[in-house]
Amino acid sequence: MNQETKMNKMGTAHINKLILSMGIPMIFSMVLQALYNIVDSAFVSNMSSNGESALNALTLAFPVQMLMVAVSIGTGVGANALLSKSLGQNNTEKVNKTAGNALLLAAIIYVLFLLFGIFGVKMYIQTQTSNTLITEMGADYLKICCIFSFGIVFFSIYEKLLQSTGRSLFSTIAQVSGAVTNIILDPIMIYGWLGCPELGAKGAAYATVIGQCVSLLLAFLFHIKVNKEISNKLKYIKPSFKIIGQIYAIGLPAIIAQALMSVMTYGLNIIFGEIDETVVTAYGLYYKIQQFILFAAFGLRDAITPIVSFNHGLRDKYRIKAGIKYGIIYTSVIMIIGIILLELFAVPLSGVFGLSGKTQALCISAMRIVSISFIFAGANIAFQGIFQALNSGMESLIISVCRQFLFVLPVAWGFAQIAKQFANSTWLVWITFLIAEFVSVAIACLLMKRIYKNKIAVLED
Repeated sequence: MNQETKMNKMGTAHINKLILSMGIPMIFSMVLQALYNIVDSAFVSNMSSNGESALNALTLAFPVQMLMVAVSIGTGVGANALLSKSLGQNNTEKVNKTAGNALLLAAIIYVLFLLFGIFGVKMYIQTQTSNTLITEMGADYLKICCIFSFGIVFFSIYEKLLQSTGRSLFSTIAQVSGAVTNIILDPIMIYGWLGCPELGAKGAAYATVIGQCVSLLLAFLFHIKVNKEISNKLKYIKPSFKIIGQIYAIGLPAIIAQALMSVMTYGLNIIFGEIDETVVTAYGLYYKIQQFILFAAFGLRDAITPIVSFNHGLRDKYRIKAGIKYGIIYTSVIMIIGIILLELFAVPLSGVFGLSGKTQALCISAMRIVSISFIFAGANIAFQGIFQALNSGMESLIISVCRQFLFVLPVAWGFAQIAKQFANSTWLVWITFLIAEFVSVAIACLLMKRIYKNKIAVLED
């Protein structure tokens, strides 16, 4: 695809159709990303022994996995937006340097998680539980995920490079292939099928990293074959602090936004653990189930960002406004569908996992209460992508801090104190998320009004 064709698609195609054509593959890709997390939980929870303990162990390991994805995808988001804008400006040299420096940053990210996997995992798990069995299973699982994290780290970069040039279908194919590999290998390696040793929680980790490596291999091959706008010469990997700064000017808020999910989950594991271990397990399972909905919204956001960013580079006021309008509409539709699904299927979804009656009841109440907040969460997610596209990273960061930290941990702690004092009041902690999303969307609307005045209204029609 030459530059003229690319320009015709991103600069002239109807915004409504463009968001759908780019967004649907991205949504599918992100939902499959959520599948990585839930499949492991489904299989380990049904192990012949210690299934619920293994599920708890994976819940405690999950914040680090989220952090790994946060740093990798956040870096990719920055490269995505910068590269798309550079394409819109027809700046080939900057396009190539952006791609090269993104791969350099991926190598650095991998080394950091490799070192943590070797030296830090057990100490990290012990900060959340004193249960020896859960500690050992959690440390074994997380160590494997960190040591072999190059798959998810480099795939996240190649995925965004494919998306930045409008070729999200290829990144989706790579994601699907890795997810299918993971699903096939999970029961084989966890339960010891087809002559494989019974590895338990370790088997879930090995299945995950092998699936991630399959995704990486395919994404790399697709990038080499179809991303003709990007040169893969080694000279572009040479660090450019200016390019790296521009990548993280856009990507750092995205990293912090995703990392705050990790911090929030880690903090909630500790807060909920003071009530009962079953609350931690129920929340961890619910969180992975809801990711199917939230990650779908993230996928659409990742379509909104390059489209709005590209047309911001062109200074096309009409197309920027259209991108914002359709982005918010479609994200809201996704979240409404999510609310309906979780409300209708809370019981059968929770029944897939080998949970005790108390844990399952807590998980069902979480699905039915927290899902109401999705309508506000969808708008917040869309606004974050729009803010990033308009070089308003600080505003995106403010929304992330509000909805995943400022109005979550203190409120959850307060409700947890009530739950510890009064029987049958644990459901109160789930209201935390409704409060956080509602307050955050009100703040996001105020920020959007200011950004529109300063960065969109001033453009010529």
